[in-house]
Amino acid sequence: QELPEMVLLKFFRPESTPVPARPTPEQLSSLIKTSLHYPESFNHSFNQKSLCLVPVTLLLSNCSQAVVDVMIDLRHKTTSPEALEIHGSFTWLGQTQYKLQLKSQEVCSLQLKACFVHTGVYNLGTPRVFAKLVDQVTLFETSQQNSMPALIIINNI
Repeated sequence: QELPEMVLLKFFRPESTPVPARPTPEQLSSLIKTSLHYPESFNHSFNQKSLCLVPVTLLLSNCSQAVVDVMIDLRHKTTSPEALEIHGSFTWLGQTQYKLQLKSQEVCSLQLKACFVHTGVYNLGTPRVFAKLVDQVTLFETSQQNSMPALIIINNI
């Protein structure tokens, strides 16, 4: 009589506390989705008033399931000569830095004002947005991916 073939038994024990996976830099750079809402073109009489103020809404959406610390910096300027040729320089009026906290899937809107001194085509896509998970111990927030250029046309009437 032949002996039955021996089979190795494997024992599996489910992990009682799964170790949270560290988010990748790619995941960290897309925690916050931003979008700018503004008129495509804006008519202003520069003869009557030298400064043209345009209301702009910056919409921030937390795409993660976690609470996220967000920092917005409006002081960033486009300095490349090509960009300045196509899009002139403009200024954000008022507060230039914001720090806020967004809960999971929360959407927040900031009311901004862009100031122009002459006609032209401008890129409003200059705000830099940084974010980090609240429970993450890091010195620096991760820069969030910037969307497409946000062009506005300023006309003189």
